[in-house]
Amino acid sequence: MGMFDFIADVGDKLFSSDEDAAEKIHKQLTQGMPGMISGLKVGFDDGVVTLAGECDCPRSKRVATLTAGNTQGVKSVNADGLTVKAAAAATPAEAAAPAAAEEEEAGEYYTIKSGDTLGGIAKEHLGNAMAYKKIFEANREVIKDPDKIYPGQKIFIPKG
Repeated sequence: MGMFDFIADVGDKLFSSDEDAAEKIHKQLTQGMPGMISGLKVGFDDGVVTLAGECDCPRSKRVATLTAGNTQGVKSVNADGLTVKAAAAATPAEAAAPAAAEEEEAGEYYTIKSGDTLGGIAKEHLGNAMAYKKIFEANREVIKDPDKIYPGQKIFIPKG
């Protein structure tokens, strides 16, 4: 997943000083994503959040990255320390195949611009304004209300 850039002066205001940033972001992630990341560690240095731990699925890794990044004061998120728990294989053939748990859902990241709506984004990227529900569902931990998105917020747009 690597390093993701964000706009530092937009998003939820969780902390007032760099000293309490890691603790506040950790609390936000553990409360918003209970049980989804084991051994979560959060670091913060000069606007850069570093995440480590074991996610239960690729979606959890994506949501943790977006949640941490869509926070005022965060310029970028390094999620290289987040791993995805391997799925247990039922058959030898499944064991030989790449683990489904490691596969990221197909889609793209998008930074919301002034005047954007989820319906407009859905029409542009998915061909149907009513597909906004699919975008909202893919970002439900990041977007609390489909009518309340803001410029600079980064979201995930699933394919198809």
